Amino acid sequence: MKVDRLVSIIMILLEKERIGAQALAEMFEVSPRTIYRDIDTINMAGIPVRSTSGVGGGFEIMRNYKIDKKVFSTADLSALLMGLSGLSNIVRGDELVGALAKIKSFIPADRARDIELKANQICIDYSPWMGSRNMQPYLELIKTAMQESRLLTFAYIAHHGNQTVRTAEPYQLVLKNSQWYLQGYCHKRNDFRLFRLSRMSNLYVQEETFTPREYQKPILDFAGTLETLQTKIKIRIHRSVMDRVLDFCAFEDFSPDGDEHYLVNFPFIENDYHYDILLGFGNQCECLAPPHIREKMKRKIKEIAALYA
Repeated sequence: MKVDRLVSIIMILLEKERIGAQALAEMFEVSPRTIYRDIDTINMAGIPVRSTSGVGGGFEIMRNYKIDKKVFSTADLSALLMGLSGLSNIVRGDELVGALAKIKSFIPADRARDIELKANQICIDYSPWMGSRNMQPYLELIKTAMQESRLLTFAYIAHHGNQTVRTAEPYQLVLKNSQWYLQGYCHKRNDFRLFRLSRMSNLYVQEETFTPREYQKPILDFAGTLETLQTKIKIRIHRSVMDRVLDFCAFEDFSPDGDEHYLVNFPFIENDYHYDILLGFGNQCECLAPPHIREKMKRKIKEIAALYA
């Protein structure tokens, strides 16, 4: 693609003091005439490229236009590489590959080893440990729809298993707590909605396009709301499930209860999701208080037992 080639030529000219037309032609597998036309296009875009003839001649960006690579510190470059490398594991695309290549072109040779070591100090891997559906095909479809402003249609399973068919204008992909979401304008609800990709099926991109409307960003921070909804309940757990309980609360919420057990002030909201969390700890967890939550746990356990009676 010509645009990709132009960007790559600019990055090469920023990297090198001078390079000849023949060398660029061989690099991109085009004719020298094409390279000359590309240089003219770059000049017309406002980037001053001059040519020199003779031995050692070639193209170069005027020195007073050069970008100082030292504008990025070692920490800056390491952070950029770290973030882009983590993202490229889950969102494939030429734009990410190109961005990584461009960032690497700013790394001076004398700092390359140091930056590589620092960039590898943190590994970002959003892929699940096991059993999750591959979201990559849906991510690519949604990216295409967003870039081309085309409508999406999909079946969606909402709360309590209710299934509907939705048509939505896609505006943003959101990665939250290892789950992918689509923020879009839902034609069924006539409002912006956040759709979880794992609850979608039969997703396809329509030929019909839409005119983007004023975009409403999703609310992703519910810390304030949770503080008003959450209460602390008292549970008694066996130490064998302590690591799992720590996914939901802090060490400060634990107090020893004999050699094998702990009493825990556990953050809880009275909904099915949080009851299921407690049930997930099996017979290694007992709800002690308050009484009405303990009673509801007993009813749920009896209902489960009845299925296997």
